[in-house]
Amino acid sequence: MAEEKIRVLLVDDHMLFRSGIRSLLQSYVCFEVVGEAGDGREGIRLAGQLRPDVVLLDNNMPGLSGREAARLLLEEVPETRVLMLTVSEDADDLIETLRAGACGYLLKNIQAETLVSAIKTAAQGESVVSPQMMGKLLSGVRSSASRAAMGGAIAPAPGALARSAPAAGAEPAELEKLSPREREILRFIARGQSNKEIARALELAESTVKIHVQNMLRKLNLSSRVQAAVFAVENGLGQGPEG
Repeated sequence: MAEEKIRVLLVDDHMLFRSGIRSLLQSYVCFEVVGEAGDGREGIRLAGQLRPDVVLLDNNMPGLSGREAARLLLEEVPETRVLMLTVSEDADDLIETLRAGACGYLLKNIQAETLVSAIKTAAQGESVVSPQMMGKLLSGVRSSASRAAMGGAIAPAPGALARSAPAAGAEPAELEKLSPREREILRFIARGQSNKEIARALELAESTVKIHVQNMLRKLNLSSRVQAAVFAVENGLGQGPEG
């Protein structure tokens, strides 16, 4: 029995770029490009009609911005996974895109293999952020957590950015569920390090680190390492070896 294909909708105002992405994805048997749109509103209409598994969405389009289109699209088709694919390296764009409900944020200068892997990851229900943007994401979360600790107001947000900073000296009950090794790995994740880097630092097999990460996500009721990184930073575990 043939494996079910991942159905992808492309939303970008540059026709040549869409054509290149379509050609790339069509060279893989696991993908089916079900449609294309040149602006956010047309993308929302097509998503409602075609019900794709994954939408690749540009952020900088005329009229409706990508992050606003993501929010409206996910209201229309909540089961769809939205991956922002953009040239913008702005931290605010990144954070607001995740707040809008997108499952990932990718830069257009990524390798083709990285994009293919990211789409597969998104289709499996996980989140993905370009490695060069993880530092900006975590810095933005640290800044928000610091403002909250000083009494500054932070707007609530869905998904990975939904949690607010704990009161000074308090420890969330979720952390008590983690083993010492899982806490240690969570600190590394909060600093944006990959499983391979964590394995090297702790002298563990990469497969062992992966199992610890999976157990940790399950205990914390999180769906991705991006959410775990945000959770860790908001709870003070990303500042140093001892958290």
